[in-house]
Amino acid sequence: MGKKARSPEGQTAASLACEATELSSRAPVFAPGSVWLVGAGPGDPGLLTLHALHALHEADVIVYDALVSKEVLALIPEGTARVIAGKRGGRPSPRQRDISVKLIELANQGKRVVRLKGGDPFVFGRGAEEALALVAAGIAFRVVPGLTAGLGGLEYAGIPLTHRDTNQAVTFITGHMAGGGLPDAVDWQALSRASPALVIYMGRRHITEIASRLIAAGRLGSDPVALIANATLPDQQVIETTLEKCAEAEKKLPPQVPVLIVVGKIVRLRAGLDWLGALEGRLLLADPLDVKRQSEAG
Repeated sequence: MGKKARSPEGQTAASLACEATELSSRAPVFAPGSVWLVGAGPGDPGLLTLHALHALHEADVIVYDALVSKEVLALIPEGTARVIAGKRGGRPSPRQRDISVKLIELANQGKRVVRLKGGDPFVFGRGAEEALALVAAGIAFRVVPGLTAGLGGLEYAGIPLTHRDTNQAVTFITGHMAGGGLPDAVDWQALSRASPALVIYMGRRHITEIASRLIAAGRLGSDPVALIANATLPDQQVIETTLEKCAEAEKKLPPQVPVLIVVGKIVRLRAGLDWLGALEGRLLLADPLDVKRQSEAG
């Protein structure tokens, strides 16, 4: 007799279970009294790393940010203590010092503490500040990198960070300071001249001033801009506009949701790379920059 047939679904489930057990046995030890700074990624739970998922299942308590999606929070096992430490620009938020003190207190109680941060802990996430506070307190820590929104969010929108026909450099910028104001240390003149592609985090509140400063610094008002709301989530929205019209376009997005602002020619590539749009029937262009036509004309 031949072997008993098994469904592909059964084979997949069995192999995944086996792989999960093997990965768990090789995962780093999460020692009591230590803190792991874990990147939750931009929202889609499928973008978590294996180390991040391991941390969520091993933690005694999870201190999480407001930008961590509900889909990621749903992966936390029942019974695991949760502490919200959300910081949102311009709104009442826990003080950074209080968050760091809380992490130290929990670790000193012998708990395995996850500090769960949206995106990556060290990209506009104040993870380095918290890690240094742990060092000062003699608390062991580990950093688990996460996919930053400036990378994952753009790719879900069909916008590449780099392309040889558009840019050889890209700059990440924070759109507000700790107090909620526009950063005064950003050299908009230099950015306008030197960086063909700009990705601005947390800039929605100041989008009018940001656009004005970039235009005053020499960027064209016609420069392509993409506004990405709720990046990587099922309700993600992307608006393609221009620098001079982006402040008006921003009003079309739902209020109180995070928005990435992308400035530069890379936005034009979305016409050929919007893979999520293609799943819903959008016809993609093989040459969105008209490189072939321009080369033939030249």
